[in-house]
Amino acid sequence: MPTVWHLAIREIQHRKLSFLLSVVSVSIAVACFVGAHTLLRADQVITEYLLEQKQTEVEKSVAAKEKMVQQAGADLENAMRKHMKGLGFNVLILPEGQSRSEMLLNGLTATMPESYVERLAQSDIVTVNHLLPSVSRKIDWPERNREVILIGTRGEVPIHHRALKKPLLEEVAEDKMVVGYEIHHELDLNVGDPVTFNGHEFTISQLHPERGSTDDVTLWINLKQAQEILGMQNLINAILALECDCAGDRISAIREEIATVLPGTQVVEKYSQALARAEARAKAKESAETSLLLEQKTGQEILEREKQSRDDLEQQHAGFAGVLVPMVLVAAVFTIFLLSLANARQRTEEIGILRAIGLKSRQIILVFLSKAFLVGLWGGLLGIGVGYWCGWSLGGFSTNGLGWQSLFESGDLVLTIVAGPFLALLLTGVASWLPALIAARQDPAIVLQGE
Repeated sequence: MPTVWHLAIREIQHRKLSFLLSVVSVSIAVACFVGAHTLLRADQVITEYLLEQKQTEVEKSVAAKEKMVQQAGADLENAMRKHMKGLGFNVLILPEGQSRSEMLLNGLTATMPESYVERLAQSDIVTVNHLLPSVSRKIDWPERNREVILIGTRGEVPIHHRALKKPLLEEVAEDKMVVGYEIHHELDLNVGDPVTFNGHEFTISQLHPERGSTDDVTLWINLKQAQEILGMQNLINAILALECDCAGDRISAIREEIATVLPGTQVVEKYSQALARAEARAKAKESAETSLLLEQKTGQEILEREKQSRDDLEQQHAGFAGVLVPMVLVAAVFTIFLLSLANARQRTEEIGILRAIGLKSRQIILVFLSKAFLVGLWGGLLGIGVGYWCGWSLGGFSTNGLGWQSLFESGDLVLTIVAGPFLALLLTGVASWLPALIAARQDPAIVLQGE
């Protein structure tokens, strides 16, 4: 008596078209199942890849912009600092006895030792820079029969714990004189002209342009010569300084620090100059920070748009797969069911003979299910290959240069591929069970009698 597998194979050989159609139906179903999962997994991998690439691009762009902004901010702040230095010294360190009303009405009158500036320079002061001792007095110029402001200055005194800085004002050399605009304009003075001041001979070294301040009626000479003319040897009226770019209440910090080094002095801030300097630096910093924040915001928006675009594509593919795959699975089961039912009816006579020679109903069922097993096995294997190739191709891996290995990193696709043959066997088993049961229950006596 032939075995169950022998009968199943003979059946396949006898009805090749039916077997081929069944295999194709199962292959299409499994291919849709595997292909959909492969495509969805490919979407995830490509999304991660593209977002990572875009993130890298954005980070590089932001880093480049940050470097550019920092450089531009440093250049701008440096330019602003240089520009604001043109405002001059904005802190006056005065003797404690100097009346501010007197200073505004008649100029500086009180004095303090010149050694104060050296003491300040040797300290650890951090709130001011560019120390410049000076004497200043409103005085008659008898040789020219007019009143002027005489200022005596020396070179800036460097602070010992800081690097040397370019001075805000150049030192006036001995026997040289710098003349304000109103004076040289009215007296028709020129650079190189010799002049006599209170019995001392000077040569004009520089003429200031119009400034619209007391500088226009001022003469600058060397500090020692001014002290000699004014009778103020080793005395000064003020120490001029430039405040540092400190945060918070700057003048309070300066006063507190100066008081610890030079008790018996007072500190006056030229507010408009200090405010202009602080605002300029704040503006430079704000401009740089705003530019960087804008670049970061733009980069984040690019990432969000890319992510949204990929999410929309993934949802579109997932929705399509959610409709297509169940429809194909149902269609495959229905097709296999019809082919199996037709096969069972075509083999009525054969089944009757097999039953007559002693083949049991269980064996008849096994013949049909064995064929279904072979259909499911071949259809499943073929469907896995076709589905994976379709999903890989439609997923765009070839255009992005990604390796196929990345699809299997999460393990989900491996489970899908392993489940492919089992799904095929389940489909063919469910579709073939009822036709096999119908065929096995046929009475051989009735079948043969009908013949």
